[in-house]
Amino acid sequence: MSTWDEADPPAPPPTGPLRAVVAVLRGVLLILWLVLAIAIYLPLKWVQPLLGGRRPRYAVMRLWARGSLRLIGLRRIVHGTPPPDGAALVANHSSWLDIMAFCSIGRTVFVAKSEVADWPAIGWCARMMDAMFVERRSSAAARQKLEMAERLAQGQQLLFFPEGTSTDGQRVLPFKSPLFAAFSDMESGVKIQPVAAIYVPAPHLPATFYGWWGDMSLGGSLWTLLAHSYGGTLHLSFAPAVEAADFAGRKELARHCGEQVRAHWALHSPAGQAITIS
Repeated sequence: MSTWDEADPPAPPPTGPLRAVVAVLRGVLLILWLVLAIAIYLPLKWVQPLLGGRRPRYAVMRLWARGSLRLIGLRRIVHGTPPPDGAALVANHSSWLDIMAFCSIGRTVFVAKSEVADWPAIGWCARMMDAMFVERRSSAAARQKLEMAERLAQGQQLLFFPEGTSTDGQRVLPFKSPLFAAFSDMESGVKIQPVAAIYVPAPHLPATFYGWWGDMSLGGSLWTLLAHSYGGTLHLSFAPAVEAADFAGRKELARHCGEQVRAHWALHSPAGQAITIS
């Protein structure tokens, strides 16, 4: 995964004593909310084989994500029809907040690079949430395609970020077509649904406030959000699902999905359209 750094991050708003106190309190609430969710989620995951196909742990994950977004000052609005079980999602990638955004909609499983599995804390959380870790080696391609097909058959919603990096949230980078190759070899009937995530800050904040890119640290980004994120809106806009068999190849499929994400981004962004990089 590359790092996008073609624009300078905005200087964070000044954080006075009152804002700092509020940030600490919100941070404590976020931690307590996460601990409570994990305490309920993990036992439900362990007993899932005994539940006859029911998966209540996903309801816990959705509740955690929606509550966390509220604590961070984001109101969530969903446009279009969310994906059915066993569909693949392809989306633009603006921020680490995308984890909460897409966990809030269903049985989302993130497809991440293999290195993420070894990251402190984040790797453990990703494994707990059944993230699929992919390798760049060609020798792993066949095994990974089989695993994708199995996960989709189990009803999981595999989420891909074909841009390959997060951005300032004001643009949609070209979708990389190799990520779509696996769908071409699967049986027909697998749904691929483009979805745009649009973060709209309060009017007094810069348009790029919720973006996360370049060498921005996770801790610094979180602190800024806890101190200053109020009155923001997250739009999740779902385009119609398609099938790989309807396209001549992975490049055409990638181009179509990218165009759909840009179009839905434009519908709900104050800027009117995402900046397109060709």
